[in-house]
Amino acid sequence: MSRMIFVNLPVENLDKSVDFFTQLGFTFNPQFTDESATCMILSDQAFVMLLVKDRFSDFTNKQIADTSTTTEAIFAISAESRDEVDEIVDKALAAGGQRSNDPMDEGFMYGWSFQDIDGHLWEVIWMDPSGPQS
Repeated sequence: MSRMIFVNLPVENLDKSVDFFTQLGFTFNPQFTDESATCMILSDQAFVMLLVKDRFSDFTNKQIADTSTTTEAIFAISAESRDEVDEIVDKALAAGGQRSNDPMDEGFMYGWSFQDIDGHLWEVIWMDPSGPQS
């Protein structure tokens, strides 16, 4: 069985978050979108629910992490090429995101990371399909 994944992220301003991720090339499912939430499509098996903080709080009794001082997770997404890694991160930075780490080049694997406008950490990674060379 192939499993789907739905990551839920709290955001300050849903419209601004939608605009940010739209500039990176992502689309949204209108069936799961209202004034408090939207479903960002990563692939046919992976989705990110962006929820305004009040709505996000409906799903947990814990405090929402303060992303200015705490890392709740690092969300890694794949890219089809090294160039696409750079393109996505460059778009994120141009759309108001912040640099997280410098690019990492392991030869067979290349990645770069950014923080979105709510401080969530995103890693964009390309891996050579032939794997590490010995």
